[in-house]
Amino acid sequence: MHLVLEEGRCSNCSSSYETPSARNTTRVARLIGNPDDRRKAAQSYIESVGGKLHGFWYAFGKYDGYNLWEAPDNVSMAAVALAIGGGGTLSSIETTVLLTVDETLDALRKAKQVKYRAPGA
Repeated sequence: MHLVLEEGRCSNCSSSYETPSARNTTRVARLIGNPDDRRKAAQSYIESVGGKLHGFWYAFGKYDGYNLWEAPDNVSMAAVALAIGGGGTLSSIETTVLLTVDETLDALRKAKQVKYRAPGA
């Protein structure tokens, strides 16, 4: 299941994030007994910190849910992930900061300035 709630970027957001998550068996059993569409809930969580939900998917495999978000900063996204993770319905949630192509190119250029030395070299 996929949902794109709105087109475009969040005007006050600086970063995009992807969060794979896995529901615990108790939550899955409750969902089977009483199916619940969690898209609007996810949208309200990120909007409460000034962010935006771009996508919501269910999947097979290690993770059974994936979200794509934008948030004003890492602290705001961490607050959302902590609140969701602390709710007790997930067995795991991970948050990955996504870089744009331009950010990655900037990082690659800046990497030339880093004078890395391998251990023992």
